Amino acid sequence: MRVLKVIGKALIVLFIVFLVALLAVFIYNRVMMIKESELLEDPLGQMVEVDGHKMCIFSRGEAKHTVVFLAGSGVASPILDFKGLYSQLDDVRIVVIEKFGYGFSDVVEEHRPFDKILRQDREALKKAGIKGKLILCPHSMSGLEALMWAQEYPDEVEAIIGLDMALPRSYDGCDFKATERYERFASLGRAVGIIRFFYGDSTLPDNLTKHEKEVYRAIACQKAVNDDVINETRAISDAVEQIDKKPIPGIPMLMFSSNGNDTGLDNWVQIQKDFAKGNKAELVELDCGHSVHNEKTEEVSGKMMTFIASLDGKKK
Repeated sequence: MRVLKVIGKALIVLFIVFLVALLAVFIYNRVMMIKESELLEDPLGQMVEVDGHKMCIFSRGEAKHTVVFLAGSGVASPILDFKGLYSQLDDVRIVVIEKFGYGFSDVVEEHRPFDKILRQDREALKKAGIKGKLILCPHSMSGLEALMWAQEYPDEVEAIIGLDMALPRSYDGCDFKATERYERFASLGRAVGIIRFFYGDSTLPDNLTKHEKEVYRAIACQKAVNDDVINETRAISDAVEQIDKKPIPGIPMLMFSSNGNDTGLDNWVQIQKDFAKGNKAELVELDCGHSVHNEKTEEVSGKMMTFIASLDGKKK
């Protein structure tokens, strides 16, 4: 009996210590967020208004070809996440869309099907003065938006360059409820402040400066895994159904595939192969994690430039 009492008291002490530590993390994070607020005062892109909210569009350069980067689910700062890759691309116009809930864009906290997300992104580009045919460059989940874009507005899409892009078959058998529970838990971690420790300098892209990493971390602690991100997950199944109803336009496609280890799918690479074969896309298999643009930057950028040059019938 005495042993049980001792164990009970020990558990109570441990629980109190845990609560104190959690409170300390919460307070520390709040203090840091106040200090970091000035880092978010100067957006890295142009702010445009869409549906009464502000969206951030980054653009750089003027050229015949426009490469539009679309971020994967939950990437806190798309502009900084893609920087290492687009910094190595020559003779192209660079555009990065920060959807609602990402980067410097507003969090709108509403359910948005993919066709609405696509409409908002297209409107934001128009207001930012981005015109002409686009080379869509989606990472991960945004592959669905890129495919839908090409299906619904083929005159706007010159080509697709997939950065380990998700495909309709990537979500066959997906437990979306379990995914949403995980995201809700991660969102709670942001609110408490625990997520700050997942955005240390060593976990952020190596190509960023110290200041850029501070900005990335500040954005993540403010917005990572917010309701807009979670609502995108809830909209995936409908997007897949919509894409499956139409053929994929026969546009040039270059696909970079990871080894699949970070995706949670044993057949990730095979899905990439099957899609590439069925749509006559060029597939480049990379032995790296899901963030191919940061892990194999030089190889990806080099093959991208060769592919883009081939659109003009030239060799790079």
